[in-house]
Amino acid sequence: MPSLQMRPALAAMHRYAGLLMAGFLIVAGVTGSALAWKDALEAAMLPAVFRVAPPAPGALPLDALLLRERVAARFPQAQVSYAPLSAPPGHSMQFYLRPAGQTPLANGEVFVDPYTGAVLGQRRWGDIGQGAINLLPFIERLHYALALGDTGLLVFGLIAVLWTVDCFIGAALTFPARLKRRGPDTKAWLLRWRPSWLLRRHGGSYKLVFDLHRAGGLWLWAMLLVFAWSGVAFNLYGVYAAVMQPLFPHQGAEEVVARHTPSPAPHLDWPAARAQGRQLMNELARRHAFSIIEENALAYERALGVYSYHVRSSRDVRAHKGLTTVFFDAASGKQLATWLPTGAASGDTIRSWISALHMASMWGWPFKLFICAMGVLVATLSITGVLIWRRKRQGQARANLPRFR
Repeated sequence: MPSLQMRPALAAMHRYAGLLMAGFLIVAGVTGSALAWKDALEAAMLPAVFRVAPPAPGALPLDALLLRERVAARFPQAQVSYAPLSAPPGHSMQFYLRPAGQTPLANGEVFVDPYTGAVLGQRRWGDIGQGAINLLPFIERLHYALALGDTGLLVFGLIAVLWTVDCFIGAALTFPARLKRRGPDTKAWLLRWRPSWLLRRHGGSYKLVFDLHRAGGLWLWAMLLVFAWSGVAFNLYGVYAAVMQPLFPHQGAEEVVARHTPSPAPHLDWPAARAQGRQLMNELARRHAFSIIEENALAYERALGVYSYHVRSSRDVRAHKGLTTVFFDAASGKQLATWLPTGAASGDTIRSWISALHMASMWGWPFKLFICAMGVLVATLSITGVLIWRRKRQGQARANLPRFR
């Protein structure tokens, strides 16, 4: 607990950090509330792009790699280096395009009907000038970077670092002050801390605002810390890794893949790569005793000469788009690295959990509703913090006014 000497300094740090962060966190909170329902909102706004229905009862989707070939033929100026291998029932499949040469592409995402191969829509992700198809991606750009590109990404990352530190400062300020002397009637520490968790409903508007700020932050402190620290992981991964990697073990798959030298030998085609990915994943599942729920994607990194095969497994915490991955050489098919979301290294398990919690990608609609409410709370904590500062500032100004008799 902070001493009486430390408390003014901590209070000043909390006050000015909060004022600096307020505008950013209001934007992040409001946009985050909408993004909790991103897939449902997009499907509701543009069902012709995001929703599909089988042409006949019992119809099966076309092979995912056949769909990839059709997309590649439709866009010869692009590389289709990522192939989704499944999609949630009733949803279109989403393919990503990269420029094959120096000419930029008009669009980088293509939505395809998995039953017919028809292209349902295209977009340049986040370009609000394209209208409703990019509304949610634009809100996402606002959420993590104020839609300002790399500059916004850096600024929001620094705000996330400050928010992480301020979570601990704010919690410390709710602790009861250390007593110089203890008497027979001195209350236990927990009893003296108890009022910090409560609302004084009949103490006037200022006390209610103050209690909303303090108690709201305490009750949901752990989730606020998850938001803040996962924001650092998303925007400033180097800072996140510098803190976490010395403390917790990591699998290091990204480092192994980044050091891989492409082979000059002919590379496996996409069907052969999928078959190799399936074989390697089955071996990995047997070795580590997990089950494969569904295959999700096959990706090709041409510059590194590496395929990556992704599934959702019992080691995943996400409800969709699993991250259980095997990486293998694109020519020989030799396994280079594996990555398990949980159970292999505690550092990666932590990262998987805080990322999934941040993005509401688990536990269905009840948790999405909770994350939506958390976004509103983040904005509310920022607003109440500014109101508390304003009230105290006004009180100080009145106290400094000259008095005339």
